[in-house]
Amino acid sequence: MELLQLKYFQTVARLQHMTKSAEELRITQPALSKMISTLEKDLDTKLFDRESKFIRLNDQGKLFLKYVTTALNALEDGKVALQDVSENSTNAVNLYVEVASHLLPDLLASFRQHYPGIHFNLLQHAAGHVHQPSYDLCLSTSLSMNPSTDNLTLLTEEILLAVPAGHPLADRSSVKLAELSEEAFLSLSAGKTLRETTDLLCKQAGFLPNIIFESDDPATVRGLIKAGLGVAFIPAVTWGGSTGASVVLLPIEEPLSTRTIKLYWPADRYLKKAAVLFREFTVDYFAKLTQAGGGIR
Repeated sequence: MELLQLKYFQTVARLQHMTKSAEELRITQPALSKMISTLEKDLDTKLFDRESKFIRLNDQGKLFLKYVTTALNALEDGKVALQDVSENSTNAVNLYVEVASHLLPDLLASFRQHYPGIHFNLLQHAAGHVHQPSYDLCLSTSLSMNPSTDNLTLLTEEILLAVPAGHPLADRSSVKLAELSEEAFLSLSAGKTLRETTDLLCKQAGFLPNIIFESDDPATVRGLIKAGLGVAFIPAVTWGGSTGASVVLLPIEEPLSTRTIKLYWPADRYLKKAAVLFREFTVDYFAKLTQAGGGIR
């Protein structure tokens, strides 16, 4: 049994498609099929069920994959740990960001004032990173994070309703979500964590929001509110508190409308020194935000 066989097996187990696996590994499909067959022969068991053009990991394969993943992760961690203590350490942090992009520039600038030798690879809008961790740290509110992650809670912030200054609700001190079933909503695109949270809140209130515009960019959503095109949900802290005189922010009485932002990292893996430093700094940064208030519950 060779290390290369295990890496190839892991790829085929993830993709469960020989052609796609061969393309990703940059080898021919016959060569990959032969290597997997040789591995199965060495183990004296079938790891995949084959049906015509399809290949599926069977129960034996799932069991073996668990140990292969542990072994390969341990080898990779050993490599990273050696690099971490060497003079040629790159001091790079792979940071995946799903939320708090408004705060990110200040957070990174403040950190680099203390640690100018550490730089970052930022991963944003990159499908797959959350569920198959290839990051050191991740800022997220996701409830569907890979279960093999550890986390720390950074803050729980209120979600407010933003309405144009001339809107009939603008003079209210607060609203109930059920009152908004007929409103025209401006929203982030489906798949964004804030959108998932607010869609669930609306469902709890008994309606699906009538979304007339959606965008990947929070700044675009804010601009559409200011233009008087509809109402929107805005996190009190991570999107920045003030929206100007043309927009009114209203607390939502019920249901309780908050979201919790956490810092995640792969569990049972080596976390490089630079990432540990940034994790500690980020916890302290958000603690100061909490102490400052600004709509945090």
